[in-house]
Amino acid sequence: MSHDVLSEQQRYLAQLLEAIQRCAWFLQQSRNKIIWPIDGEWLAEHKKDVDYFETLAAINERFAKLQDSIASTMRHSALLAGESTDSFLKVLALFEKQGVINATSDWQRCRAIRNIAAHDYSTDYEQIAEHFNLLNELADILLVTSQRLVAWNAEQLSIYPASPDFSAEFDSLFL
Repeated sequence: MSHDVLSEQQRYLAQLLEAIQRCAWFLQQSRNKIIWPIDGEWLAEHKKDVDYFETLAAINERFAKLQDSIASTMRHSALLAGESTDSFLKVLALFEKQGVINATSDWQRCRAIRNIAAHDYSTDYEQIAEHFNLLNELADILLVTSQRLVAWNAEQLSIYPASPDFSAEFDSLFL
């Protein structure tokens, strides 16, 4: 372990930023495979379409992974910026004030929909379609947040993604 704790923490944040870029790009690629909005009746008629349901499962997982990556990055960014990180609500308030997130309630809506998905095993295809349509809508919030957070770290902390491996793909999401 290096004795330069600050450099280690900055490298870790750079890795988190790269993870955000990767997660955002993969989430969008999965979303692109689906024709939105999803219709419950069509979903019921195609309930044995493995490829389609694997794509939906990937969207669920990638949405959650992107939100988790953003949360970790926000907390770590706040720490390096010398801000309070003793509660995540304080971290959210900071990034709302900084314009990275539009509203704490948006973040909480994203969290609620992903938690429902993790614990709901419905076979009501109208409900399933409604869930994924909402997830698709809320994914835009996470994507915009990810873009703003990467930019905030560059501007405020001069910290960039650890590698450029997903930078072009990430940037293309916002053209």
